[in-house]
Amino acid sequence: MLDLTPKTHVNRSGVLINPCKTCQPVGALFAALGVRNCMPYSHGSQGCASYHRTYLTRHFKEPAIAVTSSFTEGACVFGGGPNIRQGVKTTFEVYNPDIIAVHTTCLSETIGDDLKTYIDEMEIPDDKLVVHCNTPSYVGSHVTGFGNMMAGFINYLAAKGKTTETVAVFPGFVNPGDIREYKHLVNLMKLKSIMFPDCSNVMDAPMTGEYKMYPDGGTTVEEIRALGTCRKVLALGRLTSEEPAAQLKRKCGVDFDLLPLPIGLADTDAFVMAMANLNGGEVDPLIDEERGRLLDLMLDANPYFYGKKVAVYGDPDTVLGMTRFCLELGMIPKYVLTGTPGETFVKLAKAMFKEYGKEEECQAFAAKDLFDLHQFIKEEPVDLLLGNSHGKQIAKAEGIPLVRAGFPVLDRYGHASLPMVGYRGAFQLATRIADTLMEEFDRNCADEDMDLIM
Repeated sequence: MLDLTPKTHVNRSGVLINPCKTCQPVGALFAALGVRNCMPYSHGSQGCASYHRTYLTRHFKEPAIAVTSSFTEGACVFGGGPNIRQGVKTTFEVYNPDIIAVHTTCLSETIGDDLKTYIDEMEIPDDKLVVHCNTPSYVGSHVTGFGNMMAGFINYLAAKGKTTETVAVFPGFVNPGDIREYKHLVNLMKLKSIMFPDCSNVMDAPMTGEYKMYPDGGTTVEEIRALGTCRKVLALGRLTSEEPAAQLKRKCGVDFDLLPLPIGLADTDAFVMAMANLNGGEVDPLIDEERGRLLDLMLDANPYFYGKKVAVYGDPDTVLGMTRFCLELGMIPKYVLTGTPGETFVKLAKAMFKEYGKEEECQAFAAKDLFDLHQFIKEEPVDLLLGNSHGKQIAKAEGIPLVRAGFPVLDRYGHASLPMVGYRGAFQLATRIADTLMEEFDRNCADEDMDLIM
């Protein structure tokens, strides 16, 4: 499919080819789905909402519910005020959510709709809530929209009060399986916590034979209000969780620790130690056992990891976590790329390369696409691709094995329920990487080199 991709790389400013991101409203919709009894509301056209829902549904293999203002030509010219007033009223009457979370689209942002004024002037039932955030599709990416929606909930709902022993965990843009792994570690560390947002048991709800529009999972409105009384926020994912954590600090004075996504050994160590600082320094022996098993696997399979060149791509925080883990495994992350704009990503990646003495061998890129990545690989090949499903055409065209990880995984099943964070998540990721590299060796080696025991 991509055999005609030219080898010589040319910087482009006017067009993306095979983008490595999607738009802010996708992330905002996903964040809203992590709140219990919440209906996401797309203030724009029906086509926008359909695309955003479809994108999430294809990854999670679960229905991503949302409603829309259903803009027509008239709303584009005269504004969407009448649409959202009627839309919110109808949503409460027909779907009966506890809260509606409104996000904008490029259309409503371009015409300049004042959502705060619209919401202030609405007649909202006494026991219901409406919040909003601005998510222009032409700025940032889906991870930006995810953080903006979190900040929107905090802006409307978080209330300052007497500080409690509760710790807030902002998980970053991760899968339900990762949320469960966070909860596992937090429980072992004996911390009382609020996970916000919480997509577990929502975007991977069990099959019971009965459809629930609002599954049992999700952060409750009461828990979001209580964020303002937490003693600390553990904000996981530097580029996703910083803005909502900063918004909570501005509004309620709650301090936060900004941490990388706990993918791999060192970054999970940082998460565990941050929790240990909050529980008096106690680390459950079971956590030490999980860490030891990961170390054992890293040592056992080191001959198959060491020196292998890998291209890592996807969401910025996920890519940074996977990149460090590749370095820990002895691999060379030759190309590290995200479609999300921002030079902070490049600075963090380069600092990581320098830490491991690989600054001459590795390159980091922000605001690039997978056509760029394909051209880089044509100039200097790699042994492995590590990222989402959008890299499969490159894998096929260049004959490079692909390990699917991150968001979105559109062409496989079950990935959303498998953790990548924590020691157990890293164990699974390392196993998949080793299996893929070893299968590639078996597939291409000479007959006399084929060995049953490896």
